[in-house]
Amino acid sequence: MDRIVITGMGVVSPIGIGLEAFWKSLIEGRSGACLVSHFDAKNYACRIAAEVRDFNPQDYIERKKTRRMDRFTQFAMAATKLAINDSGLDLAKEDPDQIGVIVGSGIGGLTTLEEEFTVLTQRGPKRVSPFLIPKLISNMAAGEIAIEYGFSGLNYAVSSACATANNAIGEALRHIRYGDAQIIVCGGTEAAITQLGISGFSQAGALAESYNENPEKASRPFDKNREGFLMGEGAGIVILETEEHARKRNARIYAELAGYGVTDDAYHITSPSPEGKSQAKAVVMALNDAKVNREDVNYINAHGTSTPINDRAETQVIKNVFGTRATSIPISSTKSMTGHLLGAAGGVELIASVLCMQNKTAHPTINYETPDPECDLDYVPNHARDQEITCFVSNSFGFGGHNAVLVAKRYNGAN
Repeated sequence: MDRIVITGMGVVSPIGIGLEAFWKSLIEGRSGACLVSHFDAKNYACRIAAEVRDFNPQDYIERKKTRRMDRFTQFAMAATKLAINDSGLDLAKEDPDQIGVIVGSGIGGLTTLEEEFTVLTQRGPKRVSPFLIPKLISNMAAGEIAIEYGFSGLNYAVSSACATANNAIGEALRHIRYGDAQIIVCGGTEAAITQLGISGFSQAGALAESYNENPEKASRPFDKNREGFLMGEGAGIVILETEEHARKRNARIYAELAGYGVTDDAYHITSPSPEGKSQAKAVVMALNDAKVNREDVNYINAHGTSTPINDRAETQVIKNVFGTRATSIPISSTKSMTGHLLGAAGGVELIASVLCMQNKTAHPTINYETPDPECDLDYVPNHARDQEITCFVSNSFGFGGHNAVLVAKRYNGAN
């Protein structure tokens, strides 16, 4: 079976747009947290988030096209352009029928929904935009990418809450293996820092609400004083292709995407199963799919949300899978810096992990200040660390019990 490789990566994040800026912030342990600027949040219990700053959609999309796109689609379009440029693909030489797109969003166009509902209630139904539905539906990021580049291969969106991007990338891996495409643009995108988004997650008890005066300290995965996650936004897009195709065009290959595991807790709409059995099963499935032994894994990018239950459960999952080795595997939470990008998280975190592999460095989990006896593994606290990474696991677990795990390996040339 032909190996599947990553040849391009594009990221739009609260800690940087583009690989260079993103990596610099990662290794420096820079937080993207700030006071919410998208709306007046002074009366909200949580007034902080991790926003993408200095983003101009017209740097990536024609001006007139931006008006028909919600912010989550704009992020996806920008990250896709960055990923395609990074891949070195000459699209004029490619068969568009062999290029697919699988890009998901956990929530979709929440900004558009809020804006147009206000129009409806204040000005009446005749004033609602004809672009309402095309802007808000979560599949439109994938659709717009295909339209922009003429990709006529398989195309759909995944929506599995915080597991969305990992599911999208994992399904892309399978499609290429099945011979459905030679190249797939895949990942996740999200822009839910809105009045409803913040209110809903806050009322569900999911957000950190005690750090409004100190936003950069709010996201503190695995720390004893964590209380909830920090809302983030952005997009993470990768280009997957067959090894044969990549080598034929002399592409730079970042890594081999080798394994994918997917399960559901079947337990609770928002809380993970405390024993972590289904999550552990997803990790084992991904390892088996990648044909790697547990001893081969020397880095983990954790789901690491900074919520009391999730971090405790994920720690148990890692112990369940790796046994006595669990304490010796470096574990990073990218969310400590980016906040929780919901449906985009897995894409951004896969890119972070590949960059760590490329640079032989484990990025830090910032704000790890007070150890929690129930979270007692090596979370690479506060400072980046030199680390040889040859095989990593990247976890994503979502509301609804969705679990999606990816495994990637260092690419060492053709077999």
